Amino acid sequence: MKARVHVMLKDGVLDPQGEAVRHALGTLGFSGVTAVRQGKVIDLDLAATDRAAAEAEVKAMCEKLLANTVIEKYTVEIS
Repeated sequence: MKARVHVMLKDGVLDPQGEAVRHALGTLGFSGVTAVRQGKVIDLDLAATDRAAAEAEVKAMCEKLLANTVIEKYTVEIS
């Protein structure tokens, strides 16, 4: 099975990297961009064959390592 994890900063948490990207886009002439939030995507290949077990395992990975749950939120897609 494959899993895709999307990790983003929670609403209300400042995103200086996103702000730097927004500023750089404006400098390059893309003045219509008013906000940028930057995150990360993590793709995992899993040995699991049970969808529910795979999702539970990936959520545990997120809670323990892949996301800083104090300031980040995450979503998991299993395929």
